[in-house]
Formats: sequence, structure tokens, C-alpha cells
Amino acid sequence: MSELRYEAPDSLASAIKLLAAAGGPARILAGGTDVIVQMEMDMIEPELLLDIKHIPGLREIKAEKGGFRIGATVSGMEMMEHAALCATWPGLIDGVKLIGSIQVKGRATMAGNLCNASPGADSVPPLVTAGAMAHVVGPNGARDVPVEQIPIGPGKTSLAKGEIIESFFLPARPRNAGDAYLRFTPRTEMDIAVVGVAVNLTLDGAGVCTAARVAIGAVAPTVLIVKECADALIGTKVDAAAIDKMAAAAAAACRPIDDKRGTKEFRIKMARVLAKRVAQKALERARHVA
Repeated sequence: MSELRYEAPDSLASAIKLLAAAGGPARILAGGTDVIVQMEMDMIEPELLLDIKHIPGLREIKAEKGGFRIGATVSGMEMMEHAALCATWPGLIDGVKLIGSIQVKGRATMAGNLCNASPGADSVPPLVTAGAMAHVVGPNGARDVPVEQIPIGPGKTSLAKGEIIESFFLPARPRNAGDAYLRFTPRTEMDIAVVGVAVNLTLDGAGVCTAARVAIGAVAPTVLIVKECADALIGTKVDAAAIDKMAAAAAAACRPIDDKRGTKEFRIKMARVLAKRVAQKALERARHVA
């Protein structure tokens, strides 16, 4: 094993240069709640550990174009304490609240949760249904990438060598919109999702659903965006029949594995149950906003 080199650059340009020049495996340290554990368990052996917490601007939540720009090193607790963000995107905060203990949330970041590329990551499904964009910077410039295109498989991302997620952009919300996220775990606290479902929907003045997005986690190698679920809701008042149809589409889309935490059959059944509950919760929030 090569000697580990620790770097804490004070600019994105320096961070990108260090990453691009790394001759061996490199890892970014944003919160460290995944990377440090993986190193301690000898799951990864990076030659370069790049601490980006000291780069100006990456730990800010800012209003932008009616939405929010969230820096890559903003912690879960900082998001949970931001009143405007919580009021606007409660479904995203549902997911953030489930990332480990209070101590973990004090360090863990959405960027780390996303780039760890776990199929069961709790902040990713509600990020996806929010239509969030990741602002990626690297040796060849900057690009904006839909969040769902970052993970490409368990533990794998689409980021090229030298690229870093600088921030996330959450768009402005239309009136009468609501989102929610729920998961199932064998334990009540600090566990990994066996199934997680996020729903984001918008109603018109008459209470008819005009837009919807549904994402399911932990039932495939990456988060599933299920168009059939959205189609089941759009054009309806999100009544029981529409929710039943949406839940059936959610179950039909699942491609889970069997493991010690749940069978394929169990995960598929739970996807149907959670989809109903999450749709109802998102609907209630949309009506409350109205």
C-alpha cells in the first residue's frame, strides 16, 4: 500500500489540479462519514485524500433564481436548520434527517451521500424528484448535470478524473406543490434503506395534479425514476384510485436483489406500501401550501 497523502486546498482550482494529477486512487473528504469508515475497514486505499472543507463558498446555502444553491460541503444539520429550505423542500429534508445520527448529520453532506453511490442513499431520491442539478467542475471546465446521472452503479459515478461537485441547484417551486420521502428499515434508527420512495407533485387551483415525479431507491443499482407512477397521478385529483395505480406502477418497476436485509418479494411489496404513503404525504403538503 502506498503512503497516504492528505491535502487541504483553499481553492477549487487547486483541488482540481491535485485530483487531476493524482497518480493513484484519490478520494474527496467533504464530511468524511463514508470515506473514513471505508478506509478504516480497508474497503478503499486512496493515495490522495483531498479535504475540500476549507474552500470558500462551498459551505453556503444561497437563494438563486427563486430556488436554492447548496454548496458541496454544507452538512445535513445546516440544511435542517435553514428555515426557508425546510419550508420549500420538506421532502428533501425528510431524506436528510435519515442520514445517520445527529453527530453524523453534523458532518455528512449531500455531495458525499450522492457520490458514495449507494443504491439506498436517503437524500438521493428526493433530490431526484426535486429536479436538482449538480454543478460539476473539473480540468475541462464546468457542467450542470441532473443528479440522477451522477451515480451509474453501486459505488460508481459518472464524474471524470479531476471532477468535483461544487454545488447543487434546487429550482423555484410552483404554487401548490408538495414533496415527501419515506423509507423502510429493519431498525428504527441509523440503518440503511431497504426501500425508499420520494414523490414531488404540483396541483392547479382546482386540485388537479399537473406535474409529478416519483423516484425509488434501494430496489435497483441506481435510483429509479418511474414515469408510469407520474403518469398515474397527472390529470387526477390524486384520489385513492390514482394513488393505487401509482403504487402498482412503483412495484412493477422494482428490480431488487435478495440479501440479508430483505428479499426481492418483500422489497417489491414495501415499494407499493411506501408509494401510497408518500403520495398522500406529498398531497397533504401541496394542499397545505395552497
